Amino acid sequence: MSNMCLLCPNKCKLDKTKNKGVCGTDNNIVIAKYYLHKFEEPIISGKNGSGTIFFCGCSLKCVFCQNYELSRSMRGKTISVKELASIFKELEDMGAHNINLVNPTHYSDQIIKALDIYRPNIPIVYNTHGYENVEILEKLNDYIDIYLPDIKFFSPTLSKRYTKKTDYFDFASKAIEFMASSKPFVMGDDNMLKSGVVVRHLVLPQAISDSKKILDWFSNIKDKAYINIMSQYTPFGEIDSFPELQRKLTKREYESVLDYAMSLSIDNMFYQDQKSASTDYIPSWDF
Repeated sequence: MSNMCLLCPNKCKLDKTKNKGVCGTDNNIVIAKYYLHKFEEPIISGKNGSGTIFFCGCSLKCVFCQNYELSRSMRGKTISVKELASIFKELEDMGAHNINLVNPTHYSDQIIKALDIYRPNIPIVYNTHGYENVEILEKLNDYIDIYLPDIKFFSPTLSKRYTKKTDYFDFASKAIEFMASSKPFVMGDDNMLKSGVVVRHLVLPQAISDSKKILDWFSNIKDKAYINIMSQYTPFGEIDSFPELQRKLTKREYESVLDYAMSLSIDNMFYQDQKSASTDYIPSWDF
């Protein structure tokens, strides 16, 4: 991959050794935390926890981001590719069930280099907002065992309102369809996911019709992937100008989406207790 950055659909075409892109990052790797994280899906976190690395910066920047300090403020520590490889081994030695790369899109070239230095003997998880280029995923695919993508919005109007991007679904849907076609769902004897795709959808207040359209789309790949329909939306981020985002999801809204998923015979599904709608699940940042 050249220094001209084309890693995400923003396609900044900037030399990252000299400039910062839309994501807020240059050619340096910046992370906010790494540890054994126990609040992913049970087949990801397991008993010991997922070996999770939180990367700073973001190529999407949703206004309601719960990790604002990472995605906007770049609060973190700069590390080298060799140090990233060492973190992979450290987490593996700590007993992690997998290596979980959170918000990795704009670091994908460095991640490949780090995995060339040290490839753990546990699955690699690509945990993304979904705004991805398929051609970059094709380069990453041999390094990744599990994809954990978001599918946030169906409506171009909604994605523009919350991310200033009208093309979110176009890119995210194609990316997830590629993921689902390339990683078969394989469970280990320990009931941990070894390969596969778990799609995450966060239901937003007053956006139930959008969620249902996403489920209509997902029904076409429901035999190839799981979906986690999430109720954990908590008012956070830059939402002063968005009155509809200044409350949590209601029980009626969430159950309406779950009922619709069941009507589509979507059996490969996770769902959440609405007690998960809390800032208690946002990690404290180390750096």
